[in-house]
Amino acid sequence: MIPHESEAKDSPASSKIWRSWQENLTLVAIALCLAFLIRTFIAEPRFIPSDSMLPTLHTGDRLVVEKISYKFHPPKTGDIIVFQPPEELQRRGYPKDQAFIKRVIGEPGEIVSVAKGKVYLNGQALQEDYIAEPPNNPYPPQVVPEGEFFVMGDNRNDSNDSRYWGFLPRKNIIGRATFRFWPLDRFGFI
Repeated sequence: MIPHESEAKDSPASSKIWRSWQENLTLVAIALCLAFLIRTFIAEPRFIPSDSMLPTLHTGDRLVVEKISYKFHPPKTGDIIVFQPPEELQRRGYPKDQAFIKRVIGEPGEIVSVAKGKVYLNGQALQEDYIAEPPNNPYPPQVVPEGEFFVMGDNRNDSNDSRYWGFLPRKNIIGRATFRFWPLDRFGFI
């Protein structure tokens, strides 16, 4: 009878341990599912790999890219967006999953040009206090096609952007850069 009593005492303890493991595994599974859903549909972190967005964003900055707002409205001039490379960049050897980050300059139907160190939108020079320096290469007036955008880096003279590879299809846009979380001395909204 003594072995039987011993088994009875161990049974509730092992049952408690098993329930604890089940709860922990359930919590881990829920956390992983939530992280996957948030990253896929709501927001994701991104790393800035180049100087093309200086002085606004620096190499090594880490950002949060939100993915929801463009489901309800299109990107606007001035938005900083993250996108997959369009076909022209892929033909030039950039992998499809490499993300780019640029500022929206022209929306569908607008006319974009660069002349005498200024960017023009519909014939009006943009006030660009966020650029590193004025652009030194002209770009003839072009109408932004429907469903596409004209994008440029803030570091106008060191940016691989729409001036060189064409317009950006809306379908390539991942989301809008909203918040810098690293480095801490530049922590905050963009």
